[in-house]
Amino acid sequence: MKIDKILSELRSMANPESVKGMASYGINPNNTLGISMPRLRAIAKRLGKDHQVAKRLWASGIHEARILAALIDEPEKVTEEQLETWVMDIDSWDICDLCCANLFDRTRFARSKVVEWSNRKEEFVKRSGFTLMAVLAVHDKEANDELFLSFLPLIERESIDERNYVRKAVNWALRQIGKRNNKLNKFAIESAHRMKTSNSKSTRWIGSDALRELTSEAVLRRLEKQDGQTPKKASKRK
Repeated sequence: MKIDKILSELRSMANPESVKGMASYGINPNNTLGISMPRLRAIAKRLGKDHQVAKRLWASGIHEARILAALIDEPEKVTEEQLETWVMDIDSWDICDLCCANLFDRTRFARSKVVEWSNRKEEFVKRSGFTLMAVLAVHDKEANDELFLSFLPLIERESIDERNYVRKAVNWALRQIGKRNNKLNKFAIESAHRMKTSNSKSTRWIGSDALRELTSEAVLRRLEKQDGQTPKKASKRK
């Protein structure tokens, strides 16, 4: 069967030394083969999009098979039930981010799941909500500013979560929203300033870290150029 051949191929590429290296970067080593992303992307390109194969790959529980599943699944065929099943299975930050950036954000449920998952307690479910927020700010060219403005209160609310994988995703979401355009940059900076004065250590870190990038010369010049305006110095924006 096709799925058996794919899994056999993946297992033949197993690299225990790479697994050790991945673990040092916080990637869950359980059921992990240690296959590089370029090799996985090459396999995905060869296989092409296939919803049924993607579901079976995910069901295998193998780390790389799940990454491959996110790369070959067909977003228009993904159901809400599948999204909920997959997000609850996520046990590593890399699978979370790859699923959000290559599949979840392309489904018709993406925007609603940002709101739902950002309010959940499970660490990787909540991370998925904010990672989705970040990748939508980059990928969803049709979304209006109001959508991302509605996300800022969620960022401020959940910034108190001190779990590393959550707070980094919250920070990522704030920075990506603030880099989408000049208007959103101003509102993201305002949020970051409020967060910087919080009693929460996690919130202060997110606000301070985001401000460094959002008020940087490089970001402000790119946004001004994007809007067709004369670039201003970073120090001018408060």
